[in-house]
Amino acid sequence: MNLLEDLKYQFRQKENGLTKIILINVIVYLIDTILWVFSRGLENMSFFNLIYFNQHIPPIFADFLQRPWTLLTYFFSHDVPGPFHILGNMLGLYWFGRLITEYLGNRRLISLYILGGIAGAVIYLLLYNFVPYFIQHKPAIGMVGASASVFAITVAAATLLPEYYFHLVFIGPVKIKYIAAFFILISFIGSVGMNAGGNLAHLGGALLGYVFIKQLKKGRDLGKPISAISEFFNKLFTRRKIKVSYRSNEKNFSYEGDKEPDQKEIDAILDKISKSGYSSLTKREKERLFRASSKK
Repeated sequence: MNLLEDLKYQFRQKENGLTKIILINVIVYLIDTILWVFSRGLENMSFFNLIYFNQHIPPIFADFLQRPWTLLTYFFSHDVPGPFHILGNMLGLYWFGRLITEYLGNRRLISLYILGGIAGAVIYLLLYNFVPYFIQHKPAIGMVGASASVFAITVAAATLLPEYYFHLVFIGPVKIKYIAAFFILISFIGSVGMNAGGNLAHLGGALLGYVFIKQLKKGRDLGKPISAISEFFNKLFTRRKIKVSYRSNEKNFSYEGDKEPDQKEIDAILDKISKSGYSSLTKREKERLFRASSKK
C-alpha cells in the first residue's frame, strides 16, 4: 500500500479525528515548505507569498473581512520553513488530544479544535482593533498556527482530569493541571512580547477549553453546531450503506430495552473520572460513557 492509499485509508475512517487533524496540518506544512523551497530556488517568491499570505488571519478587521476564510485556514497552517512551530503544536495536540478522545469522544475533540481556533482568532482581532497598545504594535503579516486550538484541548483536558499526570523527562510525573497552568502563564507574560498575537490567541483558546468543559458538565454541549455541520458533510459525501442488524443471545452485549444514558448519569461518571481516574470505572460505566460519546 503506497502513501496515497495510506492517506485515503486514514481519511475514510470515522473515529480518528485526531489523526485527521494532525495529517491536515502536516500536509499543509509540507506543501507550503515545498513551495517555499522552489520559490527560493527560482528567486521568485510571488506565488508562494500569495498562497502563504492568504492562510494568515490579518490583525486589521477590514482586511479580515476581505479574507474571511482565514478564520479557519490559520489554525491548519504553520511557520515555514522551520519545523519547530508545527512539531511543538502537533506533540501537544497528540498528548492531550488522546485524553479528550478517550474520555469525551472523537466529535468533541474536533469541536474543541475548531472552536479553540475560532476563539483565539476572536481575541486576536478584538485586541488588535480596540486596545491602544496592540493597535500600535500590529504584526506585519498576520498569524498562523494551531496553538489556540491546542491550548483549548490542553486546558479542556486539565479541567476535565486535573489529577491526571504525564511523566516528563528529567522531571517525572506532573499533573496536567500544572502543565496547563504553566503554559497559560508563559502565554500571559508573552502577550506583550515579540509574539503577542500568538500568545493572545493561546489565551483565547485556553478560555474556550475551560468554558467548554464547565458547560458540558452542566449539560450544555457547545460543540453541537460543529458536530451538526460535520455530520451533514459526512452524510453528503458518504455513500449509503445497508444496515444489517441481528439479535445476540449474549446478554452482556445486548442493549435492547436499555434506555439511553442521560446527562446526569454522564456527569456522575465524569466526576468519578476526575476524582479517581478512568481505571476506577466499572465495565458498565465505561460502556455507558462510550455509548454517550458515540451518540453526541
